Amino acid sequence: MTIEVTGSLVILALTTTMSVILATAGQDDKIRFWEAPSGVCSRILRYADSQVNCLEITPDKQYLAAGGNPHIRLFEINNASNQSILTLEGHTGNVTSLWF
Repeated sequence: MTIEVTGSLVILALTTTMSVILATAGQDDKIRFWEAPSGVCSRILRYADSQVNCLEITPDKQYLAAGGNPHIRLFEINNASNQSILTLEGHTGNVTSLWF
């Protein structure tokens, strides 16, 4: 199986009740959720006005944080909405690392 992604790649594995999900992101301003066993892209989130430099999933697997330039955005993983629930501003450049 091959999962094709353009731009720089960040991958996080997330186990849900249904399957293992990969979250990827990069220079195309999109975050993609992949069904790991099948390679099917199951969801795409737009990260407006910046590439995505890093991703981090909360320990409870409920939220995904994405760092860009110069924002950090928080998304609910199991919410059908593709809008972030929180945007953190204040950095003056690229956010390249996140940690919960």
